[in-house]
Amino acid sequence: MAVTVDVPEEAPVESRDVGGRTSLRVVGLIVSLVLLAAVIVASLAFGAKFIPFGESWRLWWHNDGSSNAAIIHDLRLPRTLVGLMVGAALGLSGALMQALTLNPLAEPGLLGVNLGASTGVVLAIAFLGVTTISGYVWFAFLGAALTSVIVFLLGNTGRSATPDRQILAGIAITTVMGSGIYAILVLRPDVFNKFRFWEVGSLGDVSTEAGWKVAPFVLGGILLALSLGPALNALAMGEETGRALGAHVMRTRLLGMLAVTLLCGGATAAVGPIYFVGLAVPHVTRMFTGPDQRWILIYSMVLAPVLLLTADIIGRVVAAPSELQVGIVTAFLGAPMFIVLARRRRLAQL
Repeated sequence: MAVTVDVPEEAPVESRDVGGRTSLRVVGLIVSLVLLAAVIVASLAFGAKFIPFGESWRLWWHNDGSSNAAIIHDLRLPRTLVGLMVGAALGLSGALMQALTLNPLAEPGLLGVNLGASTGVVLAIAFLGVTTISGYVWFAFLGAALTSVIVFLLGNTGRSATPDRQILAGIAITTVMGSGIYAILVLRPDVFNKFRFWEVGSLGDVSTEAGWKVAPFVLGGILLALSLGPALNALAMGEETGRALGAHVMRTRLLGMLAVTLLCGGATAAVGPIYFVGLAVPHVTRMFTGPDQRWILIYSMVLAPVLLLTADIIGRVVAAPSELQVGIVTAFLGAPMFIVLARRRRLAQL
């Protein structure tokens, strides 16, 4: 006897939708990588002296000892590579923060990581006499790490530990540290004169030594952040549903906080505080990747350096032969862009 099987019509359609969306995400990621490569070449070409794209690319691979080669290898290549690392770290840390707090407007500064790094630098200048950018790195990273630990402990104490409590703890700690920093700067003008050059994030003064110091921490943060994608997807459905799906909520938050500290702390220690990149890029990314955290993390890691390096190029071109710090340009670019996004009928959902 012949047996007939009824096949639901919806299943193939749903499968085609998922497959089509994945294909679009892959194509979009390839386009993003091409865009990133173009921005890297432009970062090598533009500056006080313009070096044609073809020659910049050639000199990158073949140092012929010319003055242009010296500009590429001694100045622009380290700057570009550090910008690439810092951009990826800020984008990933912003995406992590928004996923951990279930808040599309969250960014690492809410947990006091940036201000913790600033506090470490101010204390190092005021009481230890540290005066070099490379000397600031460890104190900035230590300040960011200690602040993250304090905020995590305060935000997760008691039975009603929630992401909102963690944000409130971060805001409270940020307020206290901000007051302390301003008190020191008002009483010690010599500290202010040294600190103000670090306070505005800049790739112009970054040293290769500082980049190498923080690179292992940033790399560890990247690997940890990317490994949390599936757990963050489960957590996005709510704590109870996430637990039912096998996600360990507290462990995911703890590891997420550790990754944010490594990424944002390392980036801030290397170049100073840079805002809006970690806030805007994951939010824009979510609009065309959808809520899948695995794709949001990867896209944010690729597109954030595009924004940061583009801002750095603009800062070098509009103020040539001098330059505007990248932290100022990202604020000018990021603020209007985010206002436009916020005025949309609805924000991209997590």
